Amino acid sequence: MQNSEALALTAALLAAAGGLTQRINEGVVARGFVDVRPAHGHVFSLLAPDGATVTAVAGHLGVTKQAASQLVDELVRKGYVERRAHPGDARARLVVLTERGRACTRAAEEAAAEAVRAWVDVLGEGEVRALRDQLGRIAPYGPLRPAW
Repeated sequence: MQNSEALALTAALLAAAGGLTQRINEGVVARGFVDVRPAHGHVFSLLAPDGATVTAVAGHLGVTKQAASQLVDELVRKGYVERRAHPGDARARLVVLTERGRACTRAAEEAAAEAVRAWVDVLGEGEVRALRDQLGRIAPYGPLRPAW
């Protein structure tokens, strides 16, 4: 692959990711969650199943523990998460989604589905599934690094 082709692919992937983030954020705001930003969604995706420690949030976002703690404090103040005693470590606190946080997560899932449906309209369902599979081979799910 030529450098120019690699650069064009890079630009297309970044534009698709940026557009997807924007559409999800717009969908979340349209559903009444006006006080969140995309970085919050990256935290919610980590917390959704069983919660996590601030240290895990920091690792997931690629930020310092102090920055993650400040972000968690903000989400606590807004009512999206709460800190609980960690069941396996008396020294640690577990950060978990509140009902409001779970509702916001559901809103983001709905907005993401709408955004992907727009891709299906352009490419077709089979091509979008193939794209998902191909991207999964080169970028398996892992920590999400949001643009702040």
